[in-house]
Amino acid sequence: MYIIKTPFWLRFLYRSLTWRKPADSNQIFLTFDDGPIPIVTPFVLKTLKEFDAKATFFCIGDNITKHPEIFQQVKEDGHLLGNHTFNHLKGWDTDDEVYVSNMLKCQELVDSNFFRPPHGRIKYSQVGKLRALFPHLNIIMWDVLSGDFDVNLSPEKCLQNVLKHTVPGSIIVFHDSLKAFDRLQYTLPRALAHWKSKGFIMSTLA
Repeated sequence: MYIIKTPFWLRFLYRSLTWRKPADSNQIFLTFDDGPIPIVTPFVLKTLKEFDAKATFFCIGDNITKHPEIFQQVKEDGHLLGNHTFNHLKGWDTDDEVYVSNMLKCQELVDSNFFRPPHGRIKYSQVGKLRALFPHLNIIMWDVLSGDFDVNLSPEKCLQNVLKHTVPGSIIVFHDSLKAFDRLQYTLPRALAHWKSKGFIMSTLA
């Protein structure tokens, strides 16, 4: 069970986190979780370049160590890097000290002021501990969840999810993972073409 359009009550419960950006321009903010990995991340980079789009990549530290050359390409292409923990830990199920330590291990590689909790699940106590260490840390959630990770979702429905719910200021989640690739490969170029035709500017979060 997951929600495509983040409801007000959830944004209110975690109101210290960033769910969307001010809608005072035609900017939207594409984000990609769980890379970098072969095949999928290079596909994303190539597609973004074709549409003159920038994005924020929330990287898993373990994947960075396995695929440093792809991580370097993300940087060289001018995209923003974010921390997604070293081992994709689910905060609700993880001891605070273990969670913070895992985040710090990834931070050594990405050196970023942007963090997204895997699965969007983080305890208030973990938020507090991370911000005590990094007062300027931006903890990024989302406004629109594509659902590309759902193997039971059709590519057409995935595209519909993002086109229907994206508005100026939206933070949109995709995944540069093998699990998501069937839906991402279909959705991303079509969504980028649509947004570009509507005059949207696809930017990094900073």
